[in-house]
Amino acid sequence: MLVHALVREDGTVDADELYTVANTLGMSDQQVRLCVKRLVSEGRFTHEGRGRKAKLHATMDTRRALAPNADFLRHAFRQDAGLAPWDGVWHLAAFAVPESARTARDALRETLVHLGGAPLQGGLYVCANTWEPYVEEAAHRLGAHDALTLLTTTDLRRGETQEPAELARSLWPLQEIADRYHRLGRIARSRLDRLTGPAELSSSALLTIAIELAAELTRAMEPDPLLPPQLLPRPWPGARAREVVARCWAALRERDRDEARPTLFRLHADITRETTDRATR
Repeated sequence: MLVHALVREDGTVDADELYTVANTLGMSDQQVRLCVKRLVSEGRFTHEGRGRKAKLHATMDTRRALAPNADFLRHAFRQDAGLAPWDGVWHLAAFAVPESARTARDALRETLVHLGGAPLQGGLYVCANTWEPYVEEAAHRLGAHDALTLLTTTDLRRGETQEPAELARSLWPLQEIADRYHRLGRIARSRLDRLTGPAELSSSALLTIAIELAAELTRAMEPDPLLPPQLLPRPWPGARAREVVARCWAALRERDRDEARPTLFRLHADITRETTDRATR
């Protein structure tokens, strides 16, 4: 997460910046070296130079892999702003991949859960958002597209449960997800106090705050199916936590000295600003 967060617009990571921020976060130089070595050996980055004067270069596969998360983050903020109301449609995906392709089957199952799906029964998953392009892309990549069936319905029942919000409570671990957002909210509020306070913050301090926020936001959002607000308890801590995070990103942007910043700065700031602009029109 630390290395990915420091990727700049040109796909590079400055080693000196990486070590400085890692040290601030309590990581040792040895931990950073081992992480870099693993990322290079896995083909995710290439390495140029030595020590703190080195540069890492993200491969194209790595840069592409970071892109879909922006779509989900943008959708979450649009939901919070009331720009993506639910149309009452459930999206289902079913697959029957043979035992001989167990690896592809397991990978497809994990992808469906990552995309916000919940299992209804063996090989059948449901999502409240339009996920078909992502599901089909994964199925094609895994060679399982011929075994995939996609459908939608407005009449979903599980046993005696039919009311949408009750279905959501029974299908997804909403309390666990809410607890993660409560933690995110507490951390974001403390960082916002620092960012809006009178004390000067160094470049490395700003980067550290940005990465702490990104890490906690990822921790909260990874298991979140991003259910429409109509299916969630009110008030939902996810919306409140993301609102504080958005204020942090705005404060980070104000303190930016027009230096070369990681893509993370621009991406998150642009998404929150774009959503705010649309909501106020």
